[in-house]
Amino acid sequence: MDRYRVTSDWKAAYPDPIVLSAPEELWLSGKSDTWDGYVWVWARNQRGKEGWIPDTLVQNRAGKTYANADFSAVELTCHRGEELLALSKTHGWILCRAQSGAEGWVPARNLSAI
Repeated sequence: MDRYRVTSDWKAAYPDPIVLSAPEELWLSGKSDTWDGYVWVWARNQRGKEGWIPDTLVQNRAGKTYANADFSAVELTCHRGEELLALSKTHGWILCRAQSGAEGWVPARNLSAI
């Protein structure tokens, strides 16, 4: 697994982010945003939680929209100089584990490979 050093502080933006379990049905608002060249769409899960998800997570079948993989939008608050372990990467973000054991997404632009 890759290791990274935080080059710029990051504070989690959403205290209660969207979480999806494939093949959970979801609803798209029509809003989209581009982050470092990647498309994110605003979605609502079956429990009413809303948030940004990667566009590649969306699958349409028989007129309904589903998550094609599990996804949690939990972000990791971290500080410059911290070392993090990369667990996954997508859409300009890296899912990291801190030395404390906390896990969450951090923008790739805030990290440097060690």
